[in-house]
Amino acid sequence: MSDETTDPTGDAGGYVPLTFPTVEDPETYRAGFACIVGRPNAGKSTLVNALVGTKVAITSGRPQTTRHTIRGIVNRPDAQLVLVDTPGLHRPRTLLGTRLNDLVVGTLAEVDVVGFCLPADQKIGPGDDFIARMLEGVSTPVVAIATKAQTVEPSRLIEHLIDIEELGRAHAADGFAAIVPVSSLEAYQVDVVAEVLCSFLPVSPPLYPEGELTDEPEQVMVAELVREAALEGVRDELPHSLAVVVEEISPRPGRPEGKELLDVQVIIYVERDSQKAIVIGRGGSRLREVGTRARAGIEALLGTRVYLDLHVKVAKDWQRDPKQLQRLGF
Repeated sequence: MSDETTDPTGDAGGYVPLTFPTVEDPETYRAGFACIVGRPNAGKSTLVNALVGTKVAITSGRPQTTRHTIRGIVNRPDAQLVLVDTPGLHRPRTLLGTRLNDLVVGTLAEVDVVGFCLPADQKIGPGDDFIARMLEGVSTPVVAIATKAQTVEPSRLIEHLIDIEELGRAHAADGFAAIVPVSSLEAYQVDVVAEVLCSFLPVSPPLYPEGELTDEPEQVMVAELVREAALEGVRDELPHSLAVVVEEISPRPGRPEGKELLDVQVIIYVERDSQKAIVIGRGGSRLREVGTRARAGIEALLGTRVYLDLHVKVAKDWQRDPKQLQRLGF
């Protein structure tokens, strides 16, 4: 079965057909949403990127780098899996932290299956127990995913899987719906995770057109790429204080055909002057590195050359100010 719809685009108000994936057997084809949860830095974004096959969510060694629910779309012959990557659940210390937690809880009620990431290189802790307790009241099936499985010895992985099973049984009579070890960077069992998650989706036609990998607006993706670049090699306290806003994306006028250029204007907000100095670096050296790293990702995303204009501004204590949180998109 093939389905088409139309979407108005272009200056002349024309219509471009949207082609949905071909479905050989509508009675068995599945489509739906999977929410990926876990405490900060549990490998959620890396797993989403591995499942989709390209970067749709930023990754960093710093916790709490995900600020938005990024949807990644996985198209298989038998299913379409829409992945929702969420911020890491944590005990909030700011208004921003509280809103991020609320974002996760609200997402759980809208999906068909939950993937609970528990990294194999860390022992099950209070944060994991906190999330497991939260999931007790959710009727959605929960698949436990032992991330970073190939970063530990086999004996340690077995211990970790046993601990995961005990955690599941401590919070539900039947435990988790499934337990799957995976190592996203090594592509170990990524396909198994996709197959297991798809098995819990309802029978449904495809939800998104063929070729779409995410439904995030380009401006959000650009902002996330800049923030990922800015997080590299900074002090521990800085990630939570970084916010990125894309002011404008516009074609450079007068460029000849084949040599198009997009002007991308971006503002990086921090909370204090000392943080501004960290992002800019001596003589602007660090900001230039951020621009070089981010530009490569942005050009790959937009499919054209870009001129990236970065500025750093101070928005004092924005994480605790409701008005500033709203202005920055939270």
